Amino acid sequence: MSVQEYLDKYMLSRKLEDAVNAAVRAKTSDPVLFISNHMKKGVQSVITKVKARQILDSRGIPTVEVDLYTNKAMFRASVPSGNSTGMYEAVELRDGDKGVYLGNGVAKAVKNINEKISEALIGMDPTLQSQIDHAMIDLDKTEKKGELGANAILAVSIAACKAGAAEKEVPLYKHIADLSGKTNPVLPVPAFTVISGGKHAGNNLAIEEIMILPIGASRFDEALRMGSETYHHLKAVITEKCGPHNCNVGEDGGFAPNVSSFREALDLVKEAIGRTGYDEKIKIALDVAGTNFCIGKRYDLDFKSPQKSGQNFKSAEDMIELYKELCTEYPIVSIEDPFDKEDWEHIKYISSLGICQVVGDDLLMSNAKRIERAVTESACNALLLKVNQVGTVTEVIEVVKQAKEAHWGVVTSHRSGETVDSFIADLSVGLAVGQIKAGAPCRGERLEKYNQLLRIEEELGDQAVYAGEDWRQ
Repeated sequence: MSVQEYLDKYMLSRKLEDAVNAAVRAKTSDPVLFISNHMKKGVQSVITKVKARQILDSRGIPTVEVDLYTNKAMFRASVPSGNSTGMYEAVELRDGDKGVYLGNGVAKAVKNINEKISEALIGMDPTLQSQIDHAMIDLDKTEKKGELGANAILAVSIAACKAGAAEKEVPLYKHIADLSGKTNPVLPVPAFTVISGGKHAGNNLAIEEIMILPIGASRFDEALRMGSETYHHLKAVITEKCGPHNCNVGEDGGFAPNVSSFREALDLVKEAIGRTGYDEKIKIALDVAGTNFCIGKRYDLDFKSPQKSGQNFKSAEDMIELYKELCTEYPIVSIEDPFDKEDWEHIKYISSLGICQVVGDDLLMSNAKRIERAVTESACNALLLKVNQVGTVTEVIEVVKQAKEAHWGVVTSHRSGETVDSFIADLSVGLAVGQIKAGAPCRGERLEKYNQLLRIEEELGDQAVYAGEDWRQ
């Protein structure tokens, strides 16, 4: 085939002429670069390769990272992991070899991506998120993604989502909004972890987290400033009252003072808020994680103190009275997992009181069937969304729609084992969930999410909307 025949066959002469004309109209200073980019835009993007590797998360435990290649660029994604996994969530595939990373390696998941998923996705259009996700679901053939591993599937799904946004030449949050049918992106209210307890810290505090929500801020950057200032005031309060050795932090960046009672910890936070002058603008949220200290049908508030364990048991009715008192004494607007994950009766009752938002985490595990039951029984009124419990971007969008149709709040959440991937920031804005829980305003893997939200707000400019007082959307 001659050069002219080649040009004619692929209509390159016409395409090149169009590119040159566009360069002339643009008066570009670098016509070669301009023409090259113009020609590239005329070619449909397709997936050419998916390459995975094992990396370490913020706890030093292995997780999955993926590089997804198209004929135009490479897109990277990594997935988080939690301290515990439930029977109703998608399966995180681990190697189980106790001699390597104590059994926590993810070589099997990596192999599944490199040898199975990559081959199945080659040639697919990255803008067709649902088709990509369902191709992986069909390849896995199990209800909870136990064959390929949800950690393998999710990493590829997120990377494909990033590639799809790039192909459409729109920000990631805009692409996610398009996929979900949303039209107005919203910057979420951040729930900053300021005190860590439970399984996230080595102190004696039973509950897992105390968070602050700057719902009175007018913009996200103002909310971030309020969170940071309160966090540093809290450090000073803890130093004064408990000593500097109590300023160590937990896995998600919250301080871990050696306190044991709810009120003792809440008093520290309340004083820190008071020192900022933001009293009316900052509210408090609790992640109780009641399942962790439920023994039978009672709750051991001293389960982390061997010398005291078993001496401070509370019934579910006692816990309800405690929550009612705390919501009266402190500006608490949200309680997550106030009871054991199977105690539907008492979760339903406390939700009926209307004293605060009641968030289902262990109760729901971001599982569509559990959410459906909770909606039917009015068991809670907010979903804690953990993307790795679901397994694909498409299914994440569906469970958020399910929660929103029930007029629930939605809290996009990080995990204890995080990476520097900021996907959940864009997800929160694109789906307009109204709330994001990404840890303390401390530690790089947590701040990456908050800093990405700053960038998004800057990019949106005058069109930026901060959830603020409408945090439950």
